Amino acid sequence: MEHHYEHFWLDPKFWVAVSFVIFFVLFGKRFWGILVASLDKRADQVRTDLAEAATLRREAEAMLKQAEADRKAAQAEAVEMLERARAEALRVAEGAAAEAEADAKRRERMAMDRIAAAEASAVAEVRQAAAEVATAAARSVIAERLTAENDGRLIDSAISELPQRLRA
Repeated sequence: MEHHYEHFWLDPKFWVAVSFVIFFVLFGKRFWGILVASLDKRADQVRTDLAEAATLRREAEAMLKQAEADRKAAQAEAVEMLERARAEALRVAEGAAAEAEADAKRRERMAMDRIAAAEASAVAEVRQAAAEVATAAARSVIAERLTAENDGRLIDSAISELPQRLRA
């Protein structure tokens, strides 16, 4: 049930609307300022956060680029170190092989010298033994065949042949 008033200013809805407008005119400007200040502060905070995020992103990208450059440099250095190590290992292996070959030749030469010395020693021993055997055989033959009478004849014969042998 709706009631109609004769004049609109008698209607309580009118006065509620008027008080609402007065309230907003008096306090709206203040609330609007607080609301705008709060929104501006929030916008400033968002801008600051975005600027910081952008700065952090640039720093992160720079750090990523630096890390990539460092990684590439480390990888290149590792490859270079591997190449140097391989070259050094090859050089050492070649040196060891040459040294082993020289050592083998030296040992072979020493063995050959020992063999030659052993052969010379054996030949000298065989000659010595042969000389001793020949001397012993000659001694025994001379002892059996040479008597005092044959000894005198041999000496006389050697003396008589001496001038002929000295001329020849």
